[in-house]
Amino acid sequence: MHVLVLGAGQLARMMALAGAPLNIEISAFDVTSETIVHPLTKAVIGHGLDNAIHTADVITAEFEHIPHDVLDICEKSGKFLPTTQAIKAGGDRRLEKALLDAAGVKNAQYTIIQTREDFDAAIDQVGIPMVLKTALGGYDGKGQWRLKDQQEVDRIWAEMAEALASHNQAIVAEEFVPFTREVSLVGARGKNGEVVVYPLAENIHVDGVLSLSTAIDEPQLQAQAKQMFTAVAQSLDYVGVLALEFFDVNGELSVNEIAPRVHNSGHWTQQGAETCQFENHLRAVCGFPLGATQQLRPTAMINILGQDQVDSSLMATSGVHLHWYGKEKRTGRKMGHINVCADSQAMLFEKLQALSKVLPKAHYPAIHQITA
Repeated sequence: MHVLVLGAGQLARMMALAGAPLNIEISAFDVTSETIVHPLTKAVIGHGLDNAIHTADVITAEFEHIPHDVLDICEKSGKFLPTTQAIKAGGDRRLEKALLDAAGVKNAQYTIIQTREDFDAAIDQVGIPMVLKTALGGYDGKGQWRLKDQQEVDRIWAEMAEALASHNQAIVAEEFVPFTREVSLVGARGKNGEVVVYPLAENIHVDGVLSLSTAIDEPQLQAQAKQMFTAVAQSLDYVGVLALEFFDVNGELSVNEIAPRVHNSGHWTQQGAETCQFENHLRAVCGFPLGATQQLRPTAMINILGQDQVDSSLMATSGVHLHWYGKEKRTGRKMGHINVCADSQAMLFEKLQALSKVLPKAHYPAIHQITA
């Protein structure tokens, strides 16, 4: 079985590592250079989308911001999963909001802005404070503004107007949700409609970038999240791994975003679950039975941001597993992650405390935040 992944980043890399034991061959299509590359070595092994499609049994994607002409060509091949509709919705907040509404899933009140008049109307309709997000292109906190006071309106409008000059761009204005915390649910849906979900992860973001994810065991919240996940997956006739990011407001969940792919907050499954998210995505799109998703042991995932090395003493700690992405170092860039496992939640916290003494606060803010 040969799976072509649109995108040649770390998620394609981890799919390749998960697919090898199943005898699933992975190649990656770099949508920028239009080259076919090996997902681990990045060696060029071919050129052109048509060639990439021809050699593949299945086509999938590792990110949402794929040119629509590329998605349309892949869709015509009949090989693409989950669906191009899902990928487009993941990359366009207007489509995402419409999808959530159609699935009957709770999300923040919103309106769409394209002009200053729309902005003024949004202030009346949504109210202040509000969160403003570009419909296209924003990720990891980019392309977002928070309007907290009427005096900031003109300044923020000037910045948004610059963003709106881009082709087909718009701004989604959302009510500010006073959430208790952020959680996410990663799950998979098979070709036969079977749905499996992993335990919820509690996420800590710093400056819009995920810093720490910890698997949690909260049955009532889990049931609520699974119902919402199933509604979205079924509405899309989805096949593959899907992630829903939620605001938890005193035990009531509201969807913040969807990610139609394997997800950063699900990396903990590599060491903490029976079947990791990458294997389950491949199982789903290849038509294989889905793997069990139960948590094996308490696990947390720490993102490595902007560093290309860590203190080697980390590797002496039992339950600590390093995953590097082979990227060139850049400030704030996701360079890898650390999975930390333990026999109990108390022991997991003790390990995170120990790691906070080795990992600098500037690059690992969340573990310092929770262990201070």
